[in-house]
Amino acid sequence: MTALSDERAGQRWRSCLRLTAALLGIAFAVTFGVAFFARPLGFRVMGWPLSFWVASQGALGVYLALVGFYAWAMHRLDVTYGVAEDDD
Repeated sequence: MTALSDERAGQRWRSCLRLTAALLGIAFAVTFGVAFFARPLGFRVMGWPLSFWVASQGALGVYLALVGFYAWAMHRLDVTYGVAEDDD
């Protein structure tokens, strides 16, 4: 692992912030958007409204995908900026 210049460290930090903001935006949309737009569906699944079921089951899969993508993208950023840890 090598030290970064102040300029490169700033670029890496801005890249990390953009990635985090984008993924938080997706998580926000999933959390509130799915439940809001599924509300008009009047079906019931195992006694619960379909909107609740879609939000609770579907959101978990999206959150898991977001965590996996974040780990992959951060590793790629670390490699790009030369600060990735060696895999032993």
